[in-house]
Amino acid sequence: MNTLLDPAVTTMPDVQSGTDTRRVPIQRVGVRGVRHPLLLASGKGQPQTTIAQWEMTVALPAEEKGTHMSRFIDLLEAHRAEPMTPAGLCAMAQGMLDRLHAEAGDVVADFPYFMEKSAPVSGVRSLMDYQVRWSVHVHRDQGACFSLRLRVPVTSLCPCSKAISEYGAHNQRSHVTASLTFLAVPTALDLDTLIQRIEAQGSSELWGLLKRADEKYVTERAYENPKFVEDLVRDVAVLLQHQPGVSQYEVTAENFESIHNHSAYAVVSSQ
Repeated sequence: MNTLLDPAVTTMPDVQSGTDTRRVPIQRVGVRGVRHPLLLASGKGQPQTTIAQWEMTVALPAEEKGTHMSRFIDLLEAHRAEPMTPAGLCAMAQGMLDRLHAEAGDVVADFPYFMEKSAPVSGVRSLMDYQVRWSVHVHRDQGACFSLRLRVPVTSLCPCSKAISEYGAHNQRSHVTASLTFLAVPTALDLDTLIQRIEAQGSSELWGLLKRADEKYVTERAYENPKFVEDLVRDVAVLLQHQPGVSQYEVTAENFESIHNHSAYAVVSSQ
């Protein structure tokens, strides 16, 4: 029996479309933790396929009982084959408001981004991964606001350790996280260039694959370029101050200390 043609099914009550009498509006309701493919547009070649962790929510008025959760997944499916840009994600968020008859909403995609790099001496090529988050807040009357969060791993070498030691100095892997809110939705975003500029602020950048000559270079490069966590976060902040189209930024740096069982941590915010 075809249940799609069953009158009992076609007349089933739409409970979530009922009226709520508690008069409590909900600021954000929807789905989160959705793993779904993302085709990422690139101005430097073919789009990159990755897997995003999605969060999609809308505002629910006080008189409405519930939202239609399946429509969020419908929206992802409708855009699955579309190379996504910041402008495209904002258009998708606008479409979400139409599908769910909402006045405001948010779409967040958190995903690994891969960049091919050449080792500094041998030139051997390998992939490095960076964690990226695209966020859109959209309002039917006020338009869309786009934000980017980018986590870049680097090496930092302690200036104090270098100064007090007869030889050597302790170093650690560090995570630099840059969060940017844009004045207007960018039509495209050059993640590679932004990543490279942030990497350049560390004692040394990282690579996925290194030969012995490369390891020597990285070790000596870090030794000649010591950075406190304070230096690292300030240098990236200066970089972001000159990033075109950015209205707000925040930079955090966390050094996973090699001689302590804790991290060194610093934050710089534009506000």
